[in-house]
Amino acid sequence: MSTPALHIAGLSHRYGARLALDGVSLNVAPGEFRVLLGPNGAGKSTLYGLLTRLLACQSGAIELFGQTLSAPAMAGLGVVFQQPTLDLDLTVEQNLAYFAALHGLRGSERRARIDAELQRMALVERRHERVRLLNGGHRRRVEIARALLHRPRLLLLDEATVGLDMPARRFLVEHVHRLAREEGLAVLWATHLIDEVRADDHIALLHQGRLLASGVAGELTAQAECDSLAQWFDRQTGKEDSACLWP
Repeated sequence: MSTPALHIAGLSHRYGARLALDGVSLNVAPGEFRVLLGPNGAGKSTLYGLLTRLLACQSGAIELFGQTLSAPAMAGLGVVFQQPTLDLDLTVEQNLAYFAALHGLRGSERRARIDAELQRMALVERRHERVRLLNGGHRRRVEIARALLHRPRLLLLDEATVGLDMPARRFLVEHVHRLAREEGLAVLWATHLIDEVRADDHIALLHQGRLLASGVAGELTAQAECDSLAQWFDRQTGKEDSACLWP
C-alpha cells in the first residue's frame, strides 16, 4: 500500500468549551480527488487551519506523505484559502512572480512555470492586468495557478468556488479534477455545494465536527436508497435545507 498524501488520525480541536473537531480521521491518496463535504460551520475551515499550521494541533496526528507537519513536508503543500489572498494592486504576473520567489524559483525556471500555469488557466492575456480589475472567477484561477507554481504534491482548497457563477465553478472543478487524474496530484476539496460533487468522487462528510460517512458519492447514495446525493446529505445531517446548490 502506498503512503497516503495526507493522513489524519483522531484529530480534535476546541475553542474554549466548544468542540470544533471530534476525532476526525481521514486519508487522501496520491492522485485522489477527495471532497470534504459539509454544511457551513461543520469544521472544515478549522481542519484546514490545522493542516496549514495556522492553528496548533491539540489532539491527534497529521502526516504529509508519511512525515509530520515539518517545514520540509509542508514544502509539498499547495493551498487555496476561502478568503482571497492576492495583492489587488499587483498584476497577475507580479503576484505569481512574488510567490515563486518565496519558494526559491528564479530566472528561466520561474518564467517557464508562470507561463505554463497561465496557459493552463487560460490567463495569458490577463497577465499584465491588475488583479483588482479581474472578476471573482479569474481571481480564483490566479490563486490556483499560484498554488501550483512550486509543483506541490497535495493541494488543499477551502470553499474555493463560493460566490462564483456556474461557468466559473465548472471550470475550476474540472481543472482540478484533471490535475488529479492526469498528473497524480492529491486534492482535498472542501465545499458545501452538492452540485460540485460527481458520482465517482470520494467524499468525506463532516458535520458538527464529526466525520459521519466516507466513500464514493454514488455508492453512498445507492446504499442509502436515496434519489440523489442532496437527499442523502439531508438525511445524514438532519437538515432539510442544508443541501445548498448555490453559495
